[in-house]
Amino acid sequence: IEKYLEEPHHIEFQVLADKYGNAVHLGERDCSIQRRHQKLVEEAPSPVLSNELREIIGNAAVSAIKAIGYEGAGTVEFLLDKNKNFYFIEMNTRIQVEHGVTEMVTNVDLVKEQIKLAEGAKLAYRQEDIKIEGHAIECRINAEDPSNEFAPSPGTIVNYLPPGGPGIRISSSCHTGCKILPQFDSLIALLICYGSTRQEAIARMKRSLGEFIIEGVKTTIPFHQLVLSKRQFLRGNVTTSFIENNKIVEELKGLKPKKEELTKEKKVIIVTTAVSQYLAKKQNNTNNKKANPWVMAARQEAMNEGLLEE
Repeated sequence: IEKYLEEPHHIEFQVLADKYGNAVHLGERDCSIQRRHQKLVEEAPSPVLSNELREIIGNAAVSAIKAIGYEGAGTVEFLLDKNKNFYFIEMNTRIQVEHGVTEMVTNVDLVKEQIKLAEGAKLAYRQEDIKIEGHAIECRINAEDPSNEFAPSPGTIVNYLPPGGPGIRISSSCHTGCKILPQFDSLIALLICYGSTRQEAIARMKRSLGEFIIEGVKTTIPFHQLVLSKRQFLRGNVTTSFIENNKIVEELKGLKPKKEELTKEKKVIIVTTAVSQYLAKKQNNTNNKKANPWVMAARQEAMNEGLLEE
């Protein structure tokens, strides 16, 4: 008999441990927005955890890995019910796709630490050294058609222009001309946005999704834009039933396919980015990493509009 939890939150804790018995947690990630038990949006820290509850669950995760003598990087996953009771569900003994969210708020290179621990090094951190600052949100951009029940959308990317600017992190191997094959995972890119507050991270994500150009295949960008517009998400009260409760799939079906129209702002971003990249290559100046001021101005305007909507 398995205990049934109504609309729980999916909370996972990142952990590190060495062979000398030392272990720490690096806070949690909230992975509650899921479709068919597949995570689609992750954020850190979780908007539903208090500092006291974070310490209790974090200590439970550390105690668990110490009890089994675990070494390396891993993730201990829990479900949190509406009464703030938490239940262990599983542990992933590896680096996870969403590890970058934790890296953004802790400034700890998890992959580097995992390699060092595998080489037998002593853990470089104590629990009091781990500080969580700001807020980070990740959207998984997949080659799927959200208006057609997320049907796979293989094909060739004919135009690929990712967003950029402060607080933006892209993990992707895609490019213009890249082929998305039906035999493999449909993940195109991981888009992570960081802000000093959750509101700022959301505003930055909204701007970035609008700036992200992927043509040639259908993507889940419209899905993420719809999620970020929902009041329940903005309030931070998101459970594993979020998509069903908000009828996200039904609303996406109502979106009529239309040809991508470039707005004036997008055209300015595309042209200025291209010119900036060309001049940077021409001058071969690797020290100048500042973005074009016109691009920065357009991005700031887009973010301000997102903040005003709140």
